[in-house]
Amino acid sequence: MPTNVYFSQKQKQEQFLYEDLVIESLKMYGQDIMYLPRESVTVDELMNEDYARFTDAYSIEMYIENTEGFAGEGDLLGKFGLEVRDQATFILSRRRWEQLIGIFNNNINTSRPVEGDLLYLPMSRSMFEIKFVEHEQPFYQLSNLPVYKLECEKFEYSNEKIDTGISAIDNFESSFAASIALDVAHGTRNGLVGEKVYKQFGTDGNGDPIKVTGEIARWDKGATSSTVHIVQVGSSDSTVREFTAGGNLVSDDDGTTTWTINTAYGISTTQTGIINPEDAIADNREFEVEGDSIIDFTESNPFGDPSETY
Repeated sequence: MPTNVYFSQKQKQEQFLYEDLVIESLKMYGQDIMYLPRESVTVDELMNEDYARFTDAYSIEMYIENTEGFAGEGDLLGKFGLEVRDQATFILSRRRWEQLIGIFNNNINTSRPVEGDLLYLPMSRSMFEIKFVEHEQPFYQLSNLPVYKLECEKFEYSNEKIDTGISAIDNFESSFAASIALDVAHGTRNGLVGEKVYKQFGTDGNGDPIKVTGEIARWDKGATSSTVHIVQVGSSDSTVREFTAGGNLVSDDDGTTTWTINTAYGISTTQTGIINPEDAIADNREFEVEGDSIIDFTESNPFGDPSETY
């Protein structure tokens, strides 16, 4: 027989009341989480990978469903070091998403949270990546879907660009990005963390300057010179280039401040007995030495030389 016509679960007033109670509960028992939308810059179709950047961060209340600690496989010690596989589920109000983060309030072009976006949890000072967005739990109570459930996993940094203006979040880039260390002479001032710098390598065929660019992650001032750590190294002509000794390191922010590059540290360079000053306990040199005994890295064409006669 048909359902009772005198009762309906689709009353807007009841749905709004239910959603208001959910939002109030999230505000009472939840935490302020920073939401970072992912922006794809370039996509590698061959490797199915993309180079992403995170330049915006929005504060919104969420409830952590895990009450006894993070879920997942925990901390594992594998052959590539310590792997932290913490997982967590965050509950987020749909209406609050539309009010604070949704498509009508900023440059996000999606109508819901997206897999690949990041969440920064101030309580543990950790970053989580959204792996799946469940939008049908609870399942149509009062014929309505008031929340999203974000199933997240601990974020593994892989050279993404993070520049939100919030130091606690931007430190993930300076702490985990691959960096190069340079010894530079003192200039008129010290470099600033986050400052864009470059070194010019002549000009191209059109007369445009060729630059190796980067961003200062750390500046260690010494007695006669400073050690600067640079991340996000790239080249203006899209070729593989790196910072080398000699010439000037120029501030791209003001275009006038320069520092003379005395030394560009490599994996075999020592400084006061420390190999690889980017990381005092790095194994880069050991991997290089052992790798040279296995693979001939002098071969420029790994698929063979077509002009060679066998």
